[in-house]
Amino acid sequence: MFDLKKYRKKSPWILHYNAGSCNGCDIEILAALGPKYDLERFGVINTGNPKQSDIFLVTGPVTFRSRERLVELYTQMPEPKVVIALGSCTCTGGVFRDMYNVEDGIDRYIPVDVYVPGCAASPELLIDGVVKALDILEQKTKTIEKPFKLYKEVASKDKIVSRRRSALRVGEDNEKN
Repeated sequence: MFDLKKYRKKSPWILHYNAGSCNGCDIEILAALGPKYDLERFGVINTGNPKQSDIFLVTGPVTFRSRERLVELYTQMPEPKVVIALGSCTCTGGVFRDMYNVEDGIDRYIPVDVYVPGCAASPELLIDGVVKALDILEQKTKTIEKPFKLYKEVASKDKIVSRRRSALRVGEDNEKN
């Protein structure tokens, strides 16, 4: 059988979401995709579909109106996924911190794997962040692909069958759980 998961690191798909930024970071993303920095040499494709994305790239501070959409897009992405917070506004709220319509950083709502600081973050920092995200994506892919084997008995809690509780990683003992 042909396995496509080993090629995930070679051609990651990025979902870019602007949570309410001043577009400074967005301009730097376009510069990184341009011929001078050529982010596409890593096989990166900027896509608009969360169901096909591997990396979630967020710019701008999370506003009151954008946080629901942010969490919705995050949950639509398949596992394994990596989140990059690009710019100081995304990481901490930046210059918009403590304003009435701005929630501080995105790590209050979704887990962040790579922080890329700066106002606006340069294309070099973005490329370094994407390279780190690719390493994290490869590690997450390896942990998901570890095989499981079933117990003899099916474990249930409140009459709900849990496949995770009924499975063991290869090499684990039944007595641990």
